[in-house]
Amino acid sequence: MTERPLNVLFLCTGNTARSIMAEALMDHWGAGRFKGYSAGSFPKGTANPLALQLLGEMRLRTEGMRSKSWDEFAKPGSPVMDFVFTVCDQAAAEACPVWPGQPITAHWGVPDPAAVEGDAASRMLAFRDAFRMLERRIKLLVALPIRSLGTLAITRKVEEIGRLRPDTVEGNAP
Repeated sequence: MTERPLNVLFLCTGNTARSIMAEALMDHWGAGRFKGYSAGSFPKGTANPLALQLLGEMRLRTEGMRSKSWDEFAKPGSPVMDFVFTVCDQAAAEACPVWPGQPITAHWGVPDPAAVEGDAASRMLAFRDAFRMLERRIKLLVALPIRSLGTLAITRKVEEIGRLRPDTVEGNAP
């Protein structure tokens, strides 16, 4: 891998909540070593207001966040991805585009906070839970000695990170 920031694409079907939060978290915790992107197979066109509200509360970037198609990242001239993670089960089961550069891929499933019904507090709690799970996984990824590991070792580590259950995501690094 090169000395440029490592590009990480988070995929979800609608690209409104989980993948949007992951993009902002990667930009924050990646600290210039990683660059986050997000997209969806069937983007809804707008980011979820609760996702944007939570990102704002956490003082993370919301400017320019938008729901976009993964086709934007599969065409010539797009940033070459080093990692591609699906964060929802539906996107993981879909046929993804062929990504230039043969990125390392893994499934990092996170329960959909936008699917939670109930009062405002219950819905925001679901967003906070998804946020914490994504944040922990991203912190584990950026802590890996990426430049000194081989592709197979990195692949194994990112797959292990993706298998962390929601109730154990605060545990030790794989």
